[in-house]
Amino acid sequence: MAEEHQGQRPKVGVGVIIHDNQGNIVMGERAGSHGAGTLQCPGGHIEHGETFAETAAREALEETGLRVGNVKFLTTTNDVFVGEGGGPSKHFVTVFVTCTVVGGDMVPKPMEPENCAAWAWIPWRQMWAWAGEQAEAEKLGRDVGAGGGKKLFLPLVNLWREYPEMENVLVGR
Repeated sequence: MAEEHQGQRPKVGVGVIIHDNQGNIVMGERAGSHGAGTLQCPGGHIEHGETFAETAAREALEETGLRVGNVKFLTTTNDVFVGEGGGPSKHFVTVFVTCTVVGGDMVPKPMEPENCAAWAWIPWRQMWAWAGEQAEAEKLGRDVGAGGGKKLFLPLVNLWREYPEMENVLVGR
């Protein structure tokens, strides 16, 4: 462990997989923070005393303007971001939850455009394929963006790496 990280603890984030019961999820491109330029799901840091569901609802509303409910725990990933020089720069435990939109408005809006300029509904299977392509490219030391592929935020790629059986996770949710 690098000296500059001694005594630091991982932070806890909640990744919010908003789905429409038809296999689509809300995704957008990160900006203004670590992982800028990668595709992400809404989410953020859990606040002191919040439940996963409360964090998911708060972050979804703050970032997309969507009100969500039916929040269900999915899994966690251990996400160590590599910095310059190859050492760890940030460390998060990401708690993934699934949820659906409650209310009539299904159009996600960029409520924090400095962090994500646009949100869109993307097929889960497409995201899953992109995550697999990125994981395989990284394993071979290739840049996933060089071939025109989409680059995903590390927790989504780790979801694919650590839980390959989740390819069909939204079936029946």
